[in-house]
Amino acid sequence: MKITVSVHGRYHAFELACGLHKRGALHRLITTYPEFAVRRVMETRLPVVSAPILELRRRIYDRTGWGGKPDLTITRSFGEFAARNIPDGTDLLVGWSSATLEAIAPARDAGCKVVIERGSTHIGHQTDVMKTAYAEFGQAFDATDPEIIERELKEYELADAISVPSEVARKTFIERGVAPDKVYANPLGVDLSIFKAAATPRKANKPRIVFAGGVGIRKGVPWLLRAFAKRESRAELHIFGPIEPGFEAILAKEPTDGVEFRGPVDWDTLAHAYAAADIFCLPSLEEGFGLSTLQAMSCGLPVVLSDSVGATDLAIHGIDGLVVPPADEEALADALNRMIEDVDLRKSMGASATLRVKRAGSWNDYAERAVDTYDAILKGDAGRSA
Repeated sequence: MKITVSVHGRYHAFELACGLHKRGALHRLITTYPEFAVRRVMETRLPVVSAPILELRRRIYDRTGWGGKPDLTITRSFGEFAARNIPDGTDLLVGWSSATLEAIAPARDAGCKVVIERGSTHIGHQTDVMKTAYAEFGQAFDATDPEIIERELKEYELADAISVPSEVARKTFIERGVAPDKVYANPLGVDLSIFKAAATPRKANKPRIVFAGGVGIRKGVPWLLRAFAKRESRAELHIFGPIEPGFEAILAKEPTDGVEFRGPVDWDTLAHAYAAADIFCLPSLEEGFGLSTLQAMSCGLPVVLSDSVGATDLAIHGIDGLVVPPADEEALADALNRMIEDVDLRKSMGASATLRVKRAGSWNDYAERAVDTYDAILKGDAGRSA
């Protein structure tokens, strides 16, 4: 089995590529990251072909806003780059959604099967959810270029299979008319060497709740702040992540007493933050998986999640944490209050969460499931959970 992975950035593609490489199945990694950066990030040498000018273009825009939003240009250009760089002998092309369209026909001509990797829910579902949510705050959701949506829909149609990170995400594809046997779910993994439970229990007067992710509407931050404001006991909320553009005006109107905004941090800092906390919360409106959930569980935290978070595939309600409907501040407040008040519940759920991740939540587990599924796709038997 020879697999080529194609990704316009990083996402979880590097972990996938490393897992395939260890199993002798990686034929090539096509990416916008230069080879030295891949080697530095993953601490191993992989067969890389790179288009670093596209990565540079993205980063210049992210830092300066210069030149206009480059997403569509990057996806098109990278798709063309990938099409030119699929190596002979590849059995399966795993390409990231929106940036693989141009490579599908050349891959097919070379005898490859094609898997589209989509790290979130169906792009139509995602867009509809976000348009409704933004409208509640008097804003228009225009983060996704309509042409990118069209690209993805074509990719879904043309691919042999679609990979998503959860049954939550898989369901949105089936609801949008994609054949169930074309979509499979493989939960993501976590680096257990970085994210691990503290050696000694935290001692503090106030329970600490941690949120990690983009600080904005999609991750449910307004409802989290309102729910936290309804707490019945002393507690603190630490929010890690960048504030999304345009969210500052909304944030200024929400309650923030007892809340600390810690900004974006690296994984080592985040791991220490989890180890110093008591509860993790991610009340997203739409979330293909929510890797921060797995990271927190690995560090021994019980979780409070919305049922739109794909990581609920692994975080079981009533055992590893509590699951509530999205955009429901009353239900979220009740769940947080229950966690804040019941120390024994937090400890038992946190212990269960850690054990569950250790059993099936590593990147090695993820890669093993991926290889099994690719084998099934090559044999014509996709459409199952990995």
